[in-house]
Amino acid sequence: MNGQPSLLVVDDEEIACHNLAHAFRKEGYEITLCHDGATALKKLQQRSYDLLLTDLRMPGIDGMALLESCQRDWPETRVIMLTGFATLDSAVAAMKAGAYHYLAKPFRLDEVRELVSRALAVQRLERENHRLRKQVETLQSSVKFMTQNPTLLAILDTARRIAATPCSVLITGESGTGKELLTRYIHQQSLRQQAPFVAINCGALQDDLLANELFGHEKGAFTGAHTQRKGLIEIASGGTLFLDEIGETSMAMQIKLLRVIDQQELLRVGGNQTVKIDVRFLAATNRNLAIGVEEGRFRRDLYYRLNVVELHIPPLTERRDDIPLLANYLLHRQSAHLGRLVDLISPETMALLTQYHYPGNVRELANIIERGVALAEGHTLEPHHLPEVLRHISDKVADPQEESSAALPTLE
Repeated sequence: MNGQPSLLVVDDEEIACHNLAHAFRKEGYEITLCHDGATALKKLQQRSYDLLLTDLRMPGIDGMALLESCQRDWPETRVIMLTGFATLDSAVAAMKAGAYHYLAKPFRLDEVRELVSRALAVQRLERENHRLRKQVETLQSSVKFMTQNPTLLAILDTARRIAATPCSVLITGESGTGKELLTRYIHQQSLRQQAPFVAINCGALQDDLLANELFGHEKGAFTGAHTQRKGLIEIASGGTLFLDEIGETSMAMQIKLLRVIDQQELLRVGGNQTVKIDVRFLAATNRNLAIGVEEGRFRRDLYYRLNVVELHIPPLTERRDDIPLLANYLLHRQSAHLGRLVDLISPETMALLTQYHYPGNVRELANIIERGVALAEGHTLEPHHLPEVLRHISDKVADPQEESSAALPTLE
């Protein structure tokens, strides 16, 4: 294919066929001529066409048969019917069967040009919409973990290998390193990928609220409980539940979670009937749970139950080789999100980005890039678009403790 619209013209009247071919070749179209339906069908089987312009009534395989074949085997090919006045009812029937439109004979050339042009414009729009839908589906269904760091690549390899197993996973690392992203990656690579992925921040709720969110409640369990409500654990059944900030839970909540994980059953708040579940548990923390166990702040049995496999995500300062890759990815993502045309990072800006000590890790880098895109006047992210703390970095990497005191607030 050379990029020109391709038309297959079929008419048993040779003069009509050649007149159409002459007109459309002058317009820059790629034209194939056939004088009967059988030959046209062979042509369709050999290659694809953008549009089929066919007479409705022909001996043997007629236009309706060609339309049915296109609808079944080549649905992207638009079909325009050519018909005499006596067969307009048949043309309308053809449109109901999937034809784009029809032209009554005799027709004017400008008439057929306009109709073909509109049919091809609609086809281009449909193809572009299809491409965009596929792109959105891909982005929604795939977890992008952007890295070229050997340590993190090894972690992702381990995550892939354990994804198909039912074992619990504990993910550790500083805030903003991408712990939830890794849990979504594991879920996507697992056999549960079509089932729900449910996440909850255990450190954001008090015990009674957390219990209600996780386990649900029965009608009448407390004032305002007018109906039965499923908790997130039940909602995640068949899939994956991500317990973020598991280190912030109370000892009482830890006991309840241990029983659910071990028994794969739960008791709703106010209930007396256990509910069977099928949930894979993934947990994350920025705390050292081993120390928490020794200090009596975290149950040893729950720690070992969750820590079947531990994956530790290193901070961004330990994988500076990822910063240019992440910065460019985030630049294009934020540009699309904010509706800006910022698609370049100047060498001076990149030098500052790679030297900074990110106390907020990748989350902070994303925050910095979003700010820069919002402030940028042209296509390039320049140093003056960055926060002040980055603009004053010297050529050598600043002391981490000095930087952390002056760093931007990070998103927790």
